[in-house]
Amino acid sequence: MAMSAMYQTEVPLYGDLLNLVAEVNAEVLTKHPDIKEQLEHTGEIDRLSMERHGAIRLGTAHELSMMRRLFAVMGMHPVGYYDLAPAGVPVHSTAFRAIDAQALNQSPFRVFTSLLRLDLIDDDALKQEASNALANRNIFTDTVISLIERFEKQGGLTSEEGEQFIKEALETFRWHDKTPVSKKLYQRLLAQHGLIADVVGFKGPHINHLTPRTLDIDTVQQGMQAKGIPPKAIIEGPPKRECPILLRQTSFKALEEAVSFKNSEGEYEQGCHTARFGEIEQRGVALTPKGRALYDKLLSQVRHQLGATPNEGNAAQYNRILAEVFTAFPDDYQTMHDKELAYFYYQPVDSGTGINNDIANLETVNSRQAVNALINQGAIRIEPIVYEDFLPVSAAGIFQSNLQQDKQSNYDGNSNQQEFEQALGTNVHYELVLYEDIQNRSLEKCLISLGNGR
Repeated sequence: MAMSAMYQTEVPLYGDLLNLVAEVNAEVLTKHPDIKEQLEHTGEIDRLSMERHGAIRLGTAHELSMMRRLFAVMGMHPVGYYDLAPAGVPVHSTAFRAIDAQALNQSPFRVFTSLLRLDLIDDDALKQEASNALANRNIFTDTVISLIERFEKQGGLTSEEGEQFIKEALETFRWHDKTPVSKKLYQRLLAQHGLIADVVGFKGPHINHLTPRTLDIDTVQQGMQAKGIPPKAIIEGPPKRECPILLRQTSFKALEEAVSFKNSEGEYEQGCHTARFGEIEQRGVALTPKGRALYDKLLSQVRHQLGATPNEGNAAQYNRILAEVFTAFPDDYQTMHDKELAYFYYQPVDSGTGINNDIANLETVNSRQAVNALINQGAIRIEPIVYEDFLPVSAAGIFQSNLQQDKQSNYDGNSNQQEFEQALGTNVHYELVLYEDIQNRSLEKCLISLGNGR
């Protein structure tokens, strides 16, 4: 929570957003006991008020590799590969987070981490200047590097070392209003893309947003407007549903902040920068490959029907089309389960009491049909496994709406996960494998519990 406290000091509107989300969540839990019960069954209820995701943008392979080592100290691992270039944002990314259900409930913090793709800058001279600027900065303190090396050698840190680590690590993510580049170079970078200017133009990878989790993003969106917090026009992701899927995101518009640019004489001249904002998310059930394919197909259909990039001018039309098209995606958990569109926890209802004896040895139950029979008997209940990750189209939509971009950028460069992982220093975890493993483990544990209760 240290990062959240720091960001709240730096961006006061973020504090207002936290208060609004807390109010909405409390109201939802009061009015909808079924949602409260679901969160209790999945273990998410205790983490809700402290759940956050942040986003940072890095400039070099060395920064990404060291960031991986820094997050490893906190039990956070790279999950997923996201290529945002096709959506007009010159980065590829991963998300650092815990990877098992128990650890996620204990530390529900994710950092969406992007690496700038300098190869997509079409001006060779500017590309070289950007590369030189990045080579001349060091975003980590000597002390935090020493503590990372100590952690790797010892396999852990003492309590005192851990507190020092948090303090030193925060310096990497702190906002600095004095830039190491000239105003002229900053403006040339900005003309290429606002995100390039945000990465290259500053001393370090300041947190550009932190995101609390809400249980009703539509009410938060309306509440933002009522409280004078300017929201973006479009809620990214799927439409409002009875049974939420994947991830929905909105944000308040980025702030224009005063900055000082360093000139050739070593003095500073005034200017401004727009990039940091507040974001809100509502998370739903994680989808299987089959479910994700249906989601991607429907979202593509929506955008094809709209015939334009969703924006403030066509927001009402976009939301109408989105709702209509997504009627093709089942909106109840049982159907999603039966059609294998989403991942679920399996939990025993009453330790096996009343199980039909026609179902033989539970230790050998491994077919979908047998599991469904236990569900139909009421011996097993299903609860949605929350989607812990991100959506590239949604991430790009958030980024684009909060950068100084007058037009949509287009990048033809192919994505290169192998190149990203080489810079990272390891392979990313494939998120769908993690969800399937959580589901399988819960089924195994559930069947053992039922068997012991017979």
